[in-house]
Amino acid sequence: MFKFWGDGSDLAKSLVDSVVVRSTANFNWTFIFILAVVFYVYWSEIQKKNWDVVYAGLALYGVHWLYEIVNAIIAHFFGYPLWTVSNESTTFILLIGVCWELSMMFSLAGIISYKMLPEDKNSKMFGMPCKLAGALSMALLFALFESFLAGTSNNSFIWVYKWWGVIPVFITTYIPFFLASNYVPFMKNRKAFVIGLWSLVAVLLVTLIPLGII
Repeated sequence: MFKFWGDGSDLAKSLVDSVVVRSTANFNWTFIFILAVVFYVYWSEIQKKNWDVVYAGLALYGVHWLYEIVNAIIAHFFGYPLWTVSNESTTFILLIGVCWELSMMFSLAGIISYKMLPEDKNSKMFGMPCKLAGALSMALLFALFESFLAGTSNNSFIWVYKWWGVIPVFITTYIPFFLASNYVPFMKNRKAFVIGLWSLVAVLLVTLIPLGII
């Protein structure tokens, strides 16, 4: 059920080779429903002026997009991405490593992580600052769930490289994701940080997609 490392198999490589980015072949109306849910969540927080929550969501989501762009660049220059999703598991693939449903989940993950912190954001959990403990806990949960996805029979998630798996995912990917959601809201320059982050994402997308790199 769980898969902890890529196996470098011909099957994994063939699955990645068959991925069709931004094809509407599997498109269905769940795309619109998921988008509506995300809009509702963010607009509800904005109406309540819960700016910490909004910054938490946007910070993690922006980091997520940077990672997906880098993953797509790796695929372009080295043949295979660190991770990808299968055509059969989604309605729409945005970049080689991320589908619509997964990306929309990450748009909410930062909000969820922030809301799971204790009311006293300066308190401790497991003997460490709650923001750090929360980030590590969420990172571990997500890494384990990704391990489950990599082991699904329909190959929802695909790892090719033998050295890539649940441990590097936990350390290099999910910990930074949840550090962003748990710490950026408390930065003095959080607005500038989030604007700069999303500006970088936008520049990379509008530059690299037309060039055929991602």
